[in-house]
Formats: sequence, C-alpha cells, structure tokens
Amino acid sequence: MTFRVAAVPLLLIASAAAGQVAAPPPPATVAPEAGMPTLPAWNKVPLRGTWNTASLSPDARATALVAAMTRDEKQTLVFGYFGTDFPVSRYIAPTAALEGSAGYVPAIPRLGIPAQFQTDAGVGVATQGGAKNKRGRTALPSGLAIAASWDLTVARAGGAMIGDEARRSGFSVMLAGGVNLLREPRNGRNFEYGGEDPLLAGTIVGEEVIGIQSNHVVSTIKHYAFNDQETDRNTGNSIIDHSAARVSDLLAFQLAIERATPGSIMCSYNRVDGTHACENSWLLTDVLRGDWGFKGYVMSDWGATHSTIEAANAGLDQDSGFPFDKAPYFGRALQAALDQGTVAPARLDLMTHRILRAMFAQGLFEHPLQQQAIDLPGHAAVTRAAAEAGTVLLKNDRNLLPLTGRAKRIAIIGGHADKGVLAGGGSSLVYPAEGNAVPGIGPTSWPGPVMYYPSSPMEEIKRQVPGAAVRYIDGSDPVAAAALARDSDVVIVFATQWAGESFDVPMGLDGQQDALIAAVGSANRNTVVVLETGGPVAMPWIDRVGAVVEAWYPGTAGGAAIANVLTGKVNPSGRLPVTFPRGVDQLPDPALPHSGDVRYREGAAVGYKWFDAKAIKPLFAFGHGLSYTRFASGGLKAGVANGAIAASFTVRNTGPRAGASVAQIYVAPVAGGWEAPKRLGGFAKVDLAAGASRTVSVNVDPRLLATWDEAGHQWRIAGGAYRVTLADSAMDVKQTVTVTVPASVLPATWRAR
Repeated sequence: MTFRVAAVPLLLIASAAAGQVAAPPPPATVAPEAGMPTLPAWNKVPLRGTWNTASLSPDARATALVAAMTRDEKQTLVFGYFGTDFPVSRYIAPTAALEGSAGYVPAIPRLGIPAQFQTDAGVGVATQGGAKNKRGRTALPSGLAIAASWDLTVARAGGAMIGDEARRSGFSVMLAGGVNLLREPRNGRNFEYGGEDPLLAGTIVGEEVIGIQSNHVVSTIKHYAFNDQETDRNTGNSIIDHSAARVSDLLAFQLAIERATPGSIMCSYNRVDGTHACENSWLLTDVLRGDWGFKGYVMSDWGATHSTIEAANAGLDQDSGFPFDKAPYFGRALQAALDQGTVAPARLDLMTHRILRAMFAQGLFEHPLQQQAIDLPGHAAVTRAAAEAGTVLLKNDRNLLPLTGRAKRIAIIGGHADKGVLAGGGSSLVYPAEGNAVPGIGPTSWPGPVMYYPSSPMEEIKRQVPGAAVRYIDGSDPVAAAALARDSDVVIVFATQWAGESFDVPMGLDGQQDALIAAVGSANRNTVVVLETGGPVAMPWIDRVGAVVEAWYPGTAGGAAIANVLTGKVNPSGRLPVTFPRGVDQLPDPALPHSGDVRYREGAAVGYKWFDAKAIKPLFAFGHGLSYTRFASGGLKAGVANGAIAASFTVRNTGPRAGASVAQIYVAPVAGGWEAPKRLGGFAKVDLAAGASRTVSVNVDPRLLATWDEAGHQWRIAGGAYRVTLADSAMDVKQTVTVTVPASVLPATWRAR
C-alpha cells in the first residue's frame, strides 16, 4: 500500500518478499513503523546559532550545527532518496524532490538546513528516463572528449556551464567528475571519464569540478575506485597490488581531489580486494582520509551500499539513492546500531559534520536555490567550443582535410548525420530541449533511449560549402553507398558506437559499419571517416581511407563543431587521452570483461605504459593528434629544484595558419625500475599564430618520479639520472635531456602546494 504524508511519501515496510520499500522521513511527526527516525514538527523560522556566521570556517560552522542537532536530524542527513518514481520497487519519490531527478535529502527547517537536490551527471543536467517530463538542457561533449582537449580552460568553462544549469534548475549537488582510468577499452562508461593517464585525467576532471562548484553546487568525484567495467559491476572484485594502485588509479583520484577540493566522493559498486568499495576502510579511511586529508563526505553510488555497521564504520557518510539498495541501511538499521552501540554516536556526528562542512564550504546555506532561466544559446557556444577543442584528427593523407572549394560533389554516408550526433546512454544522459533527433532506436528504455542530439553535421556542412552538391545516404546498403562514393569528389562516412552505463561494448563500431567503410573506401580513396564513439575502436579499414576524425560524443552542438573542423573553420587541436589498439589481442587481457575476480595483472602499466613496456605498436598512440598547420618543438632544458624536475622548451608554428599544439613532457629513470619505460610528467596546450613561437615551462609533480613503498607507507624517489623527453605523443619524441635527481622520500600526506 502506498500513500502520501505531508511533502514526502510514507511507504510501510513489509517483508522483503513483498517487495515493498521504506519511506523517507517527512518534515512532520511520522509513525515509528515507517522505519525511519521520528522528526518533530518544527517552526517556520529556523533557529539561529553560531553556524549562521558566514565568516567562520566551514569546520567551525559544522561543529556548531552538529551540536544543535538531535540524533534523528543527523540521521536525516545521512540517508538519501531517489528523486524519481521507481515502479519496479513500488517506490514513489518524495513530493519535495525535483521531478525526474537523481536524488533528494530532506531539509531540516528547524535549523535552517537546506535540502539537497541531486542531479546526474558529468556532461550536464540529466533527467531520469522514467520521468514523465524531460528537462531540455545543454550537454557537454563526453568526458573523453573534454580530456582530448588537453585544455584546462575548456574543462573549467565546461564545468562552470553545467554547474550554472544545475543551480538554475534547482539542484545543489551534481554527481559529476568521473576520473576512473581507462584500463578496459570495452567499458561501457569510458566516455564519462578522463582517459588512461593519472596526470591528465586528474587534472582535467579536477578543473571541471572547480567549474561546477563555482556555482555554489557540491560536485562529486567518482567512482571510487577501480570501477573499470560494467560487466558484473555490483559484485565484481577488482584486485590490484596496492603499490601499483597508488601510482595509477588512486593517483588520478588524488590529483583530482587535491586540485578541486570536491564536496563529495562517490564510492563505487564493485568490490576491491573482496570488500565492497562503499564499506572498504582501506579506500574510505586509510587512503582518502588518512593519507589524502579529504574533509568532505563520501556518498554511495545508487545501490552500492551493502551494510549498515560495516559501511558506517568504514567511512561511508551518506547512503544515497534509496530504494536501489536491498534495504534502507542507514534508516531503521542505523538507528538500531546506534542504540546497540555497534555504531558509536560519535561516528554519526562525524558523518553529519562532513556533510554539513561540504554544504557550508560551497555556500549552500548563503545561496538558496531558485529556479531561473537558462541561457541555452550562450551555453551552446560553450559546448560547441569544447567539442571543437576535443576533436582529434587521427589521419589526413594528402591533406584531404579541410574540405575545399575543389570538392563539388560531397557524399555523406551513415551515422544519421542528416539528423544529429550520438550521445552515450545511462544516468549521464542529458535530454536536449529540441528532443531526440532520431527517436525509436532501441533500447528506448534504460540504459537508453539511444539519443541523437538535433545538431546535423550534414546541414552544417551544406551551409559552409554552398557551392557543393551534398548528397546523403544512410549506409544500410554498402553497394549503394559505394556507388554514391564513386560518383563523388569526397566521401564523409559517419560511424558510430553506442555505449552506456550497465553494459560493456566490443572494441569496434556497431553493426556492419566496418564492412560499409571498407566498401566505400575501396570505391573512393578520398574517404573521410568521422567517428562518434565512446572510446577506442579497431579500424580494419584504416588503409582504405584518406582521413579519420575522432569526434567522440560531441554534445548538443556537436554537428556544428564537426562541420567547423571538417571545413577548416576550426583547426583541430585535440590529442588522444587514450591509446587506440589495433585489436583486442594487444590488450593486457584480450578476453571479454567477465564476472568475479578481475585481476589487474598489468598493475600500473595502464594504456601507453603497457604498450611501451611490451614494445607493442598501437594503431594510434596516446597523445597523438594532427593539425592543419605544422609545429616544431625544441630547445628543451631541464633542471632539478627541491627534488622536482622543471622543464622549459619552445614551440613554433611553422605552418600557414593559426593553431594549437599540445606539448608533452615524459619522464623516466635511466636505470629503469618503473612499471613502464616512461610516464607523462606534464603538458601544455599552446595556441600560436602562423610563424609565432612561445617558450613554455612545465613542472613535474615529484610523485610522478616516485614509486609507492607500501611497507614504508611513503613515496620513494630513487636517486640517479632521469630522462626528460619532449614529445608530440607517447611515440613521437622530439628531444630528450638527462638530469640528476637526488634520492628522497615523501610522506603519504605530501601534496603539491
């Protein structure tokens, strides 16, 4: 039986077999059988206290407020609800939640504590698929596309834009900031993350989170940790040597957290060393709190909590997204644990303090939410610029691109390019204001719908090359496509790979697109392939085509961005944030993602490090990307100060037009001893006019020179000679110098200032 009380639903608890679920605590007296703490009726005017003094530190304010709270009020903050009806579980969302939202934590008006309104996700304000009405919002390009920009300004601006839309939509918490390293190219959620290198991923995602939180919105960094495949994601067990973990996946999180100071960390679904991440004290307390000094709160992913006592004592602060857990672990069960002393009252105080501290730090008390109009045209320009910056020109034989006036007959084939551009599926899906450009493609429900944003590359190309005859064919018939190709000056094939949450994908294009491209490329060597993919794909047709452009999932203005790059209105400057293997046989584990134990036998040798260590030549290297102009890098100098390397070099634009280059610094001990021959130590994106040059300096974080000493619980830098390499990619070395670094150790708590 379901009924409503006050502003939120009250769902009576029955047996698990009956499939009924517990309800959130409404802001009124509730019968104890509701299974949640009883909250007293409160006055309309909140109490005043020391916590209202904005000049005090977030810690001091949180301490004062916790002291004024009842135990039931504290429990209110540590338990969150799904913000959308979920008929499968016979769950009705709280009426106070925003329709179609990801989550809701009730307000405590007696003390002036605002509600938390939580929204997915990393590319914009998402709407849950079960909502009757979908919010039309702006989607950034995928996380991989933002990382492919290698541009801190782009990342921060994108975060600021989606954070603005979150606040104007009435949300105070954004479940954004995915930093899981790309270990498995077939992971269905790779598109949400920042690539394969800890420095690049941590830096780019950190900048995006800074942008989000500039709007007085709490942002998360997720999914902590080792959540690298969707197959068996709820019970799969990630096993990795702890020393290797520290210099790979955990370092990515550490760098992002240090850079951005996110209000929250979201723990992941999977198990780590046999223990679920959301009750894993090594992750949540030893590393996150003890070594990194994180002061915000840990929230669970929706359905990732599996216990009460273990989770609370291990370091989980907020059990989120009920009813996706098997039980309301931080509801009545937590109340019982507090009564029995298996969870100490001081632990509940600490959990509450961390949540309030984040809310104070991000200004949620001083800046009440108010839904406001959104500048969708202005934000379209932000997402278009991000898509342009992250587009990677992988191949361009005979300068086939950019399109010129010489191409009088242009064929466009496949990918629904006449309608729009592809988006990834799952909780991160942002619905566009104009609706789905290609509705009805299955699955139409979770993790779908398969979404095409109504930004047609073909229509944009037509506008930019008015003197050409542009013809379209959907590509379903390779014979007809090849015939059109033979009758064209240039052919542009749009190729897609749909990926999303809850499933993994082959490392290839959907359906029979490989055969289509091979047929078209054989018919006309002036074939350009534009990839809209969630991650790396194999390209068995690569030798038959003249140019390849990786556009990723380019967001709600992606069609315009792609056309701008193809026609030369924008000079491509993206670089790969991930290695593109030739095939799955080059991966550390060629077998499909599987259930059970997932052993990271490659250790810290992720991505380009694996290829370096095994002397394997990939299809396209990490850091690779071409331009319509030319660059020359040199004059590399390096020195050591306070145990850290500083490098300087000059980049010159030697080509005919303005453009941007991404200069990369790699470091390595001459004597070896690392997981791979080299690591990315720093990078700089340099915009230059034709003929211009600039001298750039890059500082290398000392931890990138270190190995993790698990026994000594410290970073250890071996003394000796180190190579400092200036490169255009992990395989395209321009210059190398050698410096001598003194031996040293850094404590686990060390961080860059």
